[in-house]
Amino acid sequence: MLEPGVYGVPPGADFPATVIDALAARVKEPDEWPRLRLVANSGRMLTRLREVFEAGPPRLLPSMSLITDLQALAPECLLPAPGGVPRVRRQLDLARLLRAAGEIGTSATAYDLAGSLADLLTEMEEEGVGFPTLEALDLGTQSAHWERALRLARIAADFEAQGDMGGLGGQVTALLAAWDAAPPLGPVVAVGSTGSRGPTARLLRAIARLPRGAVVLPGFDPDTPEKTWETLRDGAEEDHPQYRFLALLDAMGIAPGDVRLLGQAPDPARGRLLSLALRPAPVTHQWLREGPAFDALDGPTGGTGGITLLEARDQREEANAIALRLRQAAAEGTRAALISPDRGLTRRVAAALDRWGIVADDSAGTPLSLTAPGRLLRQLAGVARQGLSAQALIALLKHPLVAKGAQAEGAGRGPHLLMTRALEMQLRRRGPPFPEPRHIAAWAGEDDQRAAWGAWLTELLTLPALDTLPAFLAWLRRTAEALAAGPGATGSGALWEEAAGRAADALLAELEALARDDDRLPEVEPLTLLTRALAAEPMNIQNVTHPGLMIWGTLDARAQGAELVILGGLNEGSWPEAAAADPWLNRDLRRVLGLRSPERQVGLSAHDFQQAAGAAEVWLTRATKSDDAETVPSRWLNRVVTLLRGLPEQGGPAALDAMLARGARWREDARRLDLAPRVAPAPRPAPVPPVAARPRKLSVTEIKTLIRDPYAIYARHVLRLRELDPIQAEPDALLRGTVLHKVMEQVMAQGLPQDRERAVDAVSATAAQVLQAEVQWPAARAMWQARLERVAPWFVTTEETRGNGLAQSALETKGALGFRNPDFMLTGEADRIDLDTDGRARIYDYKTGKPPSDKQQALFDKQLLLEAMMVERGAFEAVGVAPVARAAFIGLGGSPEEREAPLDAEDTHALFIDLIARMLAPDHGFTARRAMEKQTDASPYDLVSRYGEWSSVDTPQKVRL
Repeated sequence: MLEPGVYGVPPGADFPATVIDALAARVKEPDEWPRLRLVANSGRMLTRLREVFEAGPPRLLPSMSLITDLQALAPECLLPAPGGVPRVRRQLDLARLLRAAGEIGTSATAYDLAGSLADLLTEMEEEGVGFPTLEALDLGTQSAHWERALRLARIAADFEAQGDMGGLGGQVTALLAAWDAAPPLGPVVAVGSTGSRGPTARLLRAIARLPRGAVVLPGFDPDTPEKTWETLRDGAEEDHPQYRFLALLDAMGIAPGDVRLLGQAPDPARGRLLSLALRPAPVTHQWLREGPAFDALDGPTGGTGGITLLEARDQREEANAIALRLRQAAAEGTRAALISPDRGLTRRVAAALDRWGIVADDSAGTPLSLTAPGRLLRQLAGVARQGLSAQALIALLKHPLVAKGAQAEGAGRGPHLLMTRALEMQLRRRGPPFPEPRHIAAWAGEDDQRAAWGAWLTELLTLPALDTLPAFLAWLRRTAEALAAGPGATGSGALWEEAAGRAADALLAELEALARDDDRLPEVEPLTLLTRALAAEPMNIQNVTHPGLMIWGTLDARAQGAELVILGGLNEGSWPEAAAADPWLNRDLRRVLGLRSPERQVGLSAHDFQQAAGAAEVWLTRATKSDDAETVPSRWLNRVVTLLRGLPEQGGPAALDAMLARGARWREDARRLDLAPRVAPAPRPAPVPPVAARPRKLSVTEIKTLIRDPYAIYARHVLRLRELDPIQAEPDALLRGTVLHKVMEQVMAQGLPQDRERAVDAVSATAAQVLQAEVQWPAARAMWQARLERVAPWFVTTEETRGNGLAQSALETKGALGFRNPDFMLTGEADRIDLDTDGRARIYDYKTGKPPSDKQQALFDKQLLLEAMMVERGAFEAVGVAPVARAAFIGLGGSPEEREAPLDAEDTHALFIDLIARMLAPDHGFTARRAMEKQTDASPYDLVSRYGEWSSVDTPQKVRL
């Protein structure tokens, strides 16, 4: 076995294989293996150790456990139970304290702040910082913000001091006491940990002092000179990759030179180059002294031959290039790993690999919140807390787990989806945007076939009183299981099946167990609680992965056993990640307390970089742009590049150019990956359908469309295409116009009082009544009410003029005018037609926006001109035949105005007959976007006409159908 003490494995070496080889070289008898206990820093390290053992030769397995599983290190005695108060319960209690002690804001904010506060208290326990230390802090030089934050932290600390935190620190203390009484008889070897946390460092020190204990440090740099170690000992360079080792060794009373090396780096020249490049800032002058001692950097032994430097234009190109290299590695049988803290990049790479059907083993897994059971629970919680919208309802009913357990005839997944589709079309056509159980019950009662399904859904959507967290969780489980079972079925369907379902069931049961009746809603925000809890549970839902391709986080770099290592996302803010904002303590306060500084995390990330970059073949990749913004290269990549450029006599610039050239070749291949053969764009369409298929009836409002966009008339009336109504209606201009017309119709039907003030009040009261009935959005209702109240005085004043000589008024009256040559019918619905005492008609149309100008009316917007023509020919039965004295738009927008129609400007009848005759001409083409008012105006049929492949200046291409 290893002799007691501290060992180190150089960066780049296969750490698990090196450790096992070193142990195997010292094991004399086969029965010594079972007496050995290996303590690993992570589950990934344990997995790799087992893989190395399973690769042979045949031998007995040692005991292996995680460094956090302290009970396994002291099987003879019982240690305190780990964990203490569950994290969620702890956050709920701390959030209640924060809300009671200060102005925290929303419940979601209090819960998230409580999470960060819980992390702070845990860190204090791990680093041995007692709660009284908070009281001794001097805040005289700090801002009032930190004083308030610290006051809240003290309150929470006092609260936690009353209970048992049950953290790792207490367990380590108990373990060390047990070892003092009875040290373990067998060898104990700790592998893979850097001792970055207080309890872990204490445990490593204890293991190193055991009679048969050893600690093996990953990525220990043997090329760090003594002067550099002395510089690190000053404590100002925590961001250096070897800083944590020095702090650990000093606590053990061991000098860095006393660390015994195991194995060798695959490229020692690379190790020396990286070691020099990553020296602390105060000793960067060592570059000038040690750099010239390097051999030819661009030669076969220069350390750069196995490095590829890829600088992509964006993350898509970077991901495609990485995926291409991983694909080649899979084809060659090369074990390859992508290491990156940037989850956006790793997801892009996984998606790029999917085009070839390759699935890499992703150590990060998928958050439980993104699995099917997690999504269903989140959707239900959103409905309970935010209300039921049409969009949320249909998304819930279409969830793949809903109605999977229905077994009764006519009640399976298929019939359920048919009913869901019917309900969706109902909501799209008629709404409401926020359906209630009564709306669904009324719709289901119209058809016997959907009655049972509607009753099942109505019962589920009828929410009970949910005023406590236990009541909410009970409703959530009950409703989720009923949805998964489906109508006419019991049980929970497929909701809790498979790994994700079992994990979701266990998490929900844990939340139910820790919830208390004093967790009142809405003080507790259950949607936030559930979302955070689900997101914190990673799930490996990949069924079949490639055995030789891995996607790892930076911590997994220590367990690497890959022949090709790709370090992706080497940009500042990604690697190293930007330090998270601490709302409780600033840097000075953390330093005074002796807590971990942000630079310590940077140093750990630097260590992971140095460890991974020492592999035999390594890729260093970055994107020069992210979201259209320039990126900054990672500080470590910058150091390597700067060092190479500063060594021209040793071939540094040439080596750098060669690294970039290797990356450029893959970058070009990645660009070609997205290339597609050029296809001729679609021409601007002007279809010529058979005359018999063309419309023989249009409304007055469609005539404008016929003039401006004939293709829309063709698509609607010949192809019979209809734009699908949105599932979630919005308070748009169409609804605003509809509501305005209803308001004006009721105002005129009721008649305005003679008193002006009473008339204005009547308009406002009618508007409020209509808006309450027709508009379900409070914000839009208030805004439109205010707009109508602003224009009401103007409307009442001008209505006095319009009412002079009024004999009768027809409101929202429909009419139709038929023609024989050509055979055609024009229809229309006039907002208002007044007849004066002389029998003459006055036509009015209400507009929520700006009325069309005289020129627009003469050329395009002929609505009032056509209605006048129809009135003069008796098309409106309620009015009869009457000469038209006046036609005007009443604009009720921000600047109210009346716009007269140019009745005497043209012969509307003749022009209309000519327009229809041209439309029905055998060779007439229905040109797309013939005369749109603005190029930015959208047509509902732009996708059908493939607008964008052609422009409005292109010549229309007639196609006979």
